[in-house]
Amino acid sequence: MPSHLFADRPAPQPPRRGSVDELISQTRRLRGDVDAVRRDAVVDEDDPQGRWQRALCDLAVHQLDDLGAHLGQLKEGLPALAESEEVLGPEESAPYEGPGPRTGSLLSRVGSAEWNLLTDEASWSEELHQIFGRPAGSEPMTLDELPSVVFAEDQGLLTEMVTDCLVDGKPIDGEFRIVRTDGRVRTLHMMGEPVLDADGCTASMWAVLRDVSELRRSQRAVRESQDTLARRQHIDRTERRVATEMHEAVLPPWRGSLSLPGNGPAVLDLAGHHLPSSDSALIGGQWFDARELPDGRALLSVGDLTGQGVTATSTMAMLLGALRALAVAGIPPGPLMGHLNGLLDSSAHPALGSAVCCHYDPSTRVLSWSQAGHPAPLLFRGGTGRALPQPEGVLLGAAAGGAYEQAETGLLPGDVLVLHTDGLTRGTGAAHDGSGRDRLLALAPGLTVARSAQDCARLIVEEFGESERRDDACVMVARVGR
Repeated sequence: MPSHLFADRPAPQPPRRGSVDELISQTRRLRGDVDAVRRDAVVDEDDPQGRWQRALCDLAVHQLDDLGAHLGQLKEGLPALAESEEVLGPEESAPYEGPGPRTGSLLSRVGSAEWNLLTDEASWSEELHQIFGRPAGSEPMTLDELPSVVFAEDQGLLTEMVTDCLVDGKPIDGEFRIVRTDGRVRTLHMMGEPVLDADGCTASMWAVLRDVSELRRSQRAVRESQDTLARRQHIDRTERRVATEMHEAVLPPWRGSLSLPGNGPAVLDLAGHHLPSSDSALIGGQWFDARELPDGRALLSVGDLTGQGVTATSTMAMLLGALRALAVAGIPPGPLMGHLNGLLDSSAHPALGSAVCCHYDPSTRVLSWSQAGHPAPLLFRGGTGRALPQPEGVLLGAAAGGAYEQAETGLLPGDVLVLHTDGLTRGTGAAHDGSGRDRLLALAPGLTVARSAQDCARLIVEEFGESERRDDACVMVARVGR
């Protein structure tokens, strides 16, 4: 943790790993230099200034040790979740301390005091008067008066430190909180030791008191931010797991080939694949679906909802369930889209969605389809590919009472139909960037000679699987039997 003097001067940007390593090296060198100064200092026990200087060296060494430890933590990254769930100690649970005077010198935040036990006199430095918020030149507080400004919870700790020093000759090293005369709460770190007379008896006690309020506040902020980040990561992992499980439960159970409907020369050989995004930790509301309808036709659909996580996945599950039910009820693709639009428009979780819905009749090889702001299906035939002429249809949930046109296309044996979400071809480019679709159409020679829908899906995934995508993507391939 950096010195409190720099706690309110954040760096303009997070340091790079190389700069952290350099800071660690500099801290180690500076720590060694300060330690050498401390060892070489000749201190006269009767010289308060010398004792104060030695104490400052001790404080500097402690601070550099803290700085080195926190730089090491910064280099290693966020600790494991279990490490950040420790119980807070007394200093972490302290009430809020209002900001005190912010000065740029270490000496202005460190003061010294000496209490003579023989004469009951007290001597304070000017800096200590400033720390306590007392007027310069005012009478320093005696040891008996000092507890009157100390927090009630910390008075026992102060009494224990003073008693250990005066009775047992132990050095002082501890912290307590005070209420200044202006009402501000400050945390002080006191270091000191007894001063013995010629007979070895304690004649006085000296101490160096440092205002560490900013430092402790910075330390709490680091701990609290670590805890918050760890909790956020835990929530994100849980939400991703739930969203993924829900997504997998809703999507078709098949991932390889599927023939619909039933058997015969005009059935569709189907294959689908889901491609995750490259920069998102949460799964989105994309889907692909295929199933046989009661009248012998095949239902094909692909769609995408705005948003990510459990909310988007649950809304997708609701919409896909409605789509399946309406299709089973015999609703054609155009009116079906209108019903989905009304459902999404009145949903408790407002969202926008794009979708394409197709009915395929194997007896006539006719594809009836409608779309809502979604990329048109791509038809591959004879070594070339093209997008089907797109009927009118706005995004689901964008306008109440929206109308959706319906188109029909005749298919031939060996035709390959590719339905996909726009996340597949958009990549990291703009929505109007057509380079991804051109890459997909360029796969026409391979797609039209492939032996199965699964082989077609494999070609597409090999082409786009390593692409940088902002969103998840779904692709479904339907190959007309010969």
